Amino acid sequence: MKDQIQYHRVADTPDLMLSDGVFSEFEFKPHYHLDYHIGMVTQGVQKQRFQGKSVLLGPGRISIMPPGEIHDGSGYDDKEYSMCTFRISSSLLTEYLAEISGKELGLVGDDIAPFFAGAMIENQALANRLKQLYQGIQNPEGLKALAVESAWLKCFDPLFQSLTLVTPQVAEGGLSVGQLIRVRDYVEANLAYKISLKILAALCDLSRYQFLRRFETSMGLTPHNWLIQLRLERACLLLRLPDQTLAQVAANVGFYDQSHFNRAFRKWYGITPSQF
Repeated sequence: MKDQIQYHRVADTPDLMLSDGVFSEFEFKPHYHLDYHIGMVTQGVQKQRFQGKSVLLGPGRISIMPPGEIHDGSGYDDKEYSMCTFRISSSLLTEYLAEISGKELGLVGDDIAPFFAGAMIENQALANRLKQLYQGIQNPEGLKALAVESAWLKCFDPLFQSLTLVTPQVAEGGLSVGQLIRVRDYVEANLAYKISLKILAALCDLSRYQFLRRFETSMGLTPHNWLIQLRLERACLLLRLPDQTLAQVAANVGFYDQSHFNRAFRKWYGITPSQF
């Protein structure tokens, strides 16, 4: 059976998207997101790896991946599985998560602010409630913005209460906090343009080889894969806007043509930008 992957926008709630799919061949390579992903396998088993360990996600288990958490995903024993996911913008949850933690939260990579680490939670009753919420939102005649917000807060409160608040640590042998911030700021400001390894290394006063090795130690991805993922995640945000063409989005995030953009998007997400 071929993979079937769909994304659904939520009316009146642009900061929330839904996705569901049946996966038989497609594998999620190590990647990260700029928003929160809450995933549930409804049939079969998905194998995930994050924080240096492998876990199995099946019915009754809930995967929570905050912004910046490197993770992957594939079928267990090469078998098919079905999964649905809430994709929630960081801005939508920042104030709510700060209320839970009692602390000022920042984006992943901030030099001071703590953040929530990824987690796998086993709770059949809560998984059932999230599945019902997903189905209710997906229904064309289902929940409106206020009802959606009220419903997911009731579900997500016990979910996020289970998360661990951590403070970013500098990886031994990796880049310093200052170097990471310089790289991040430069890339964000120049995302539409060509970005070379030489320039990024110079920002850190390192050779290209030193930068490559230290960056991968810190981020868990090569600079190339990290940059591609950032461009694609920014593209996902732009694709939600009604006045953006695919060609404009591709150019705005640094792909030299729409064909290149389409290929990269399909490779990482399993669908084309027009299907997102």
